[in-house]
Amino acid sequence: MPCPYTTLMTNFLLRRLLQTIPLLIGISILSFLIVKATPGDQTMVYIDPNKPPPSVEDMARLRAQLGLDQPLPIQYVRWLGSALQGDLGFSLSGRRAVLTEIMDRLPATFLLGFTSLVIALILALPIGIFSAVKRYSFMDYVITVISFIGLSVPGFFLALLLMQIFAVQLRLLPTTGMRDAREDYEGLAAIVDVARHLALPAIALGTASLARWVRYERSSILDVLSQDYIRTARAKGLREDRVLRIHALRNALLPMVTLIGLSIPGLVSGSFIIEFVFGWPGMGLLAVNAALRRDFPVIMGVTMLSAVFIVIGNFVADILYHWVDPRIRYE
Repeated sequence: MPCPYTTLMTNFLLRRLLQTIPLLIGISILSFLIVKATPGDQTMVYIDPNKPPPSVEDMARLRAQLGLDQPLPIQYVRWLGSALQGDLGFSLSGRRAVLTEIMDRLPATFLLGFTSLVIALILALPIGIFSAVKRYSFMDYVITVISFIGLSVPGFFLALLLMQIFAVQLRLLPTTGMRDAREDYEGLAAIVDVARHLALPAIALGTASLARWVRYERSSILDVLSQDYIRTARAKGLREDRVLRIHALRNALLPMVTLIGLSIPGLVSGSFIIEFVFGWPGMGLLAVNAALRRDFPVIMGVTMLSAVFIVIGNFVADILYHWVDPRIRYE
């Protein structure tokens, strides 16, 4: 006989899954209309400025081949039908399938996003706990000031600052790309080469998350430390480190679980600004170049992939909620 709680949770997740279907359809419709409302003609991407301009008949024939002569509802239905079959269209600038373009860039973006996420998480937990335990101390004020600076500094400015210091002045790390174009490293040398190129963009991308997570963790720890069961644990004579590790930290992780779940889409969609500044060959750079070139199929593909992973992130957050706090029930 199945466990009643397992049945409740399964039903809850199934309901959430069914609710995401109209949500994704709504996102696709809105994205499609925004893309189509953008000034400019999609067929202009195919025109070579170094050659004589095509005739009106050639342009009309090209629009017919791309389906751009059809009404918007028909264009959307055709795109949606193809997308449901795994066909996201054809890149106007790259002359390749959009899905192929995305899959080629996905590993690089996942590597950058996962590395920045791990860096932010590893540093945010101990710093947030230390700031909460040493509340209103000198170090707490220092951490607070640094956190607000990290939240306030624009990502592109921090990226350029890191590049200026570590790449231009100190010449310790490379500025752009994922691999050294002048060398063909293999094995361990290739891993080291990728790590050196990864360092600056990962730090720049993880800084904003780190600053934000430190503030959330500090606030959550302070809220938990004011609860009655913490005072009871201390009254029993438990060591302070055990009170923090066993009783406080687990209950203070719920806000972090939400933030981690919502950070999952960033592992896929990437950071447009950071990838563009550092020339990191990921999804962000692909999306920026597609926007500059008016490559609408690629923009739609990246947008919908990001929306899907937002849904996945929410699912992961729901599951982690129960793992962190079994008292949470799904109805």
